[in-house]
Amino acid sequence: MVPSDLFRDQPTLHGRGVRLVPLSAENADDFIPGILDLDPQVRRLTGTHRTFTEVELRAFAASRPDHHDRADWLIYTDDTCVGDCALIDLDPDNAEVHYRIALNSMGVTGRGYGTAATDAVLKYAFETTGLHRVALEVFDFNTNARRSYEKSGFVREGVWRKHLRWNDAWHDAVLMSILDEEYALRSEHARP
Repeated sequence: MVPSDLFRDQPTLHGRGVRLVPLSAENADDFIPGILDLDPQVRRLTGTHRTFTEVELRAFAASRPDHHDRADWLIYTDDTCVGDCALIDLDPDNAEVHYRIALNSMGVTGRGYGTAATDAVLKYAFETTGLHRVALEVFDFNTNARRSYEKSGFVREGVWRKHLRWNDAWHDAVLMSILDEEYALRSEHARP
């Protein structure tokens, strides 16, 4: 069991070539363009049907510091925001959380930013907050993301069949997770 306000004091995280800064009103101007002008291919990879207004996005960013049951970060390389990620759907009784990440455009994919951000979030989730399980879903056609998640230690555990309808075709969602003991074992083997 973990506290229901686990993410009250959300820190800035650092990874290989990335810095994850908590989303707030102060950095909303970095967040909003990536969502308003979301690359159509990224929209498909994330299954994002909905469009958002600037007013909605500003309100969302401003409300993040008051939501202690989730953690939202912007992903920066130097001073450029390349995406966002979050730990969501906290289940304090079972010390579980779900993970989501989206890079803003296909132009920043394939450079390791997503894997580096995921690794930083997992380090925080397991070493700082004491979570037991981090889970995610990824669509069957997003093979690059699945490989990235596997590099970070996620294990395939099932499928939600025909979970996403996109352009009149149905797609499965692959369910993946990583447990605290798996993370600890990976970290132990990574030490010199």
